[in-house]
Amino acid sequence: MVLGVGALGAGIYVYRTLQRDRSRFNDRLSYLSSKNPTDEQNEHKKDIQGVDDSGKETVIADKQPEPQRIESSAPAELPSHVPFLLIGGGTASFAAARSIRARDPGARVLILSDESELPYMRPPLSKELWFSEDANVTETLRFKQWNGKERSIFFQPSSFYVPPEQLMSVENGGVAVLTGRKVVHMDVRENKVKLDNGTQISYEKCLIATGGTPRSLPAIDRAGEDVIKRTTLFRRISDFQSLNSISSSAGSITIIGGGFLGSELACALGRKARQSDLEVIQMFPESGNMGKVLPEYLSHWTTEKVRREGVNVMSDAVVKSVRYQNGKLHIYLKDGRQVETDHIVAAVGLEPNTELAKSAGLELDGDFGGYRVNAELQARNNVWVAGDAACFYDIKLGRRRVEHHDHAVVSGRLAGENMTGAAKPYWHQSMFWSDLGPEVGYEAIGIVDSALPTVGVFAKATEKDTPKRAAEESGTGIRSEIEVVEIPQLDAVKSPVPASEFAPAQQGENYGKGVVFYLRDNVVVGLVLWNVFNRMPIARKIIKDGEQHSDLNEVAKLFNIHEE
Repeated sequence: MVLGVGALGAGIYVYRTLQRDRSRFNDRLSYLSSKNPTDEQNEHKKDIQGVDDSGKETVIADKQPEPQRIESSAPAELPSHVPFLLIGGGTASFAAARSIRARDPGARVLILSDESELPYMRPPLSKELWFSEDANVTETLRFKQWNGKERSIFFQPSSFYVPPEQLMSVENGGVAVLTGRKVVHMDVRENKVKLDNGTQISYEKCLIATGGTPRSLPAIDRAGEDVIKRTTLFRRISDFQSLNSISSSAGSITIIGGGFLGSELACALGRKARQSDLEVIQMFPESGNMGKVLPEYLSHWTTEKVRREGVNVMSDAVVKSVRYQNGKLHIYLKDGRQVETDHIVAAVGLEPNTELAKSAGLELDGDFGGYRVNAELQARNNVWVAGDAACFYDIKLGRRRVEHHDHAVVSGRLAGENMTGAAKPYWHQSMFWSDLGPEVGYEAIGIVDSALPTVGVFAKATEKDTPKRAAEESGTGIRSEIEVVEIPQLDAVKSPVPASEFAPAQQGENYGKGVVFYLRDNVVVGLVLWNVFNRMPIARKIIKDGEQHSDLNEVAKLFNIHEE
């Protein structure tokens, strides 16, 4: 009986393998019969454009002004099996694809995206694009970085990618993107997924990088269709295009949320309102802008900065209800205040997209949300998760979930390496940044939570201590590309100190530039570099060392904040 069962199983395996190989062979013959030999060489040249040995995120400016889109292929044209399948068309997937191709130049990678555009970076949607002088910026999606260099929001032009239907037949492999399709079911035991149009695709290795969906407010959700259709949940290119159009015609826009996105959009719209009659209002439940991240004194300073940009900032504002009446939105706060406005932008956080967890049998984290993965970003033997949707184990800081661009780059790159056999843990701390226009910005790393004890060391700023000047001098644009700087020795400042000796910064109202240290058990677990740029590797090393320091004023000197 045992021999019979074994023989039957072997027969089934051989039959399925032959059927799959026959299908690939027929696809290959069909492709070769319709293609000139020189075409394959050209495809290969396009495919390997911009791939370096390290797999690091690099920027190659797209010279084509039009938005980059690829029409979705018909189900019959898609490969039924791919070696590398990446679910999600954002930064994490793109970084993973580049990393896979760097380690395996012949790899065949298929990216599935529910958006209509090719992979693009999201930070400029709330930053540089709003400061563009191009009247057609919503169509070109090109912008000038703070360093003055112009580039596209897209990571690569369409010529970089292989058409999905040619992925398995083109010589030397490549990266293909199928747009406008969503994965609705995942079977991790059979190694296959099902798309919203019924198409099934099997894989050998899979990455889930589905990102997240902007949260709304209960008060908005229950207010009815008239309120919902006058509310923007800002996330995608279409949201930028829509809000830009609204800001040109509306009398007032109210931003609900005091975090990174809400504060950046408030400053951007406030700048734009200087040339129009637009009223910009920002409201949030905290006592100051970015109150969940910055210490209270710096949060209040930031609030005044936003007000100077022409924004009516309303702190300690908790929305009770919203109503549409007489052509206006009426926002009622719990303390009795009322606001009348034409449009609402809700910037109140992100909900990780984890719809595949049920069908795939993947574990979700009850504390942080997202798919629960190990230090190698692995959820199953051949399934990895990266970006906003990954709740990973940080070997220095513990379990975390991070929602920033650089984390998408770092985690996507690491997942791609591990999908090709690297077996590396997450140790390279990602950073994030926020700019309140070209004059004030900060970079941060690690756990930055205003509930933690903090120590701030500040100095007088100079004309060069701005995001714009820093970008001009370094020649870089996107902050995640800045990684090279000499790291001073920390040996002289390592002795432990009790928490009672730490004191808050006493710098009056002048927070020109400085460093804020976030402490847990007297150890630095996070840093904010306020108008201090290109020093992130130093901050990364401080967290990696995990030492207690007797005088954080001395540690702050490593960042050269007292240089004129």
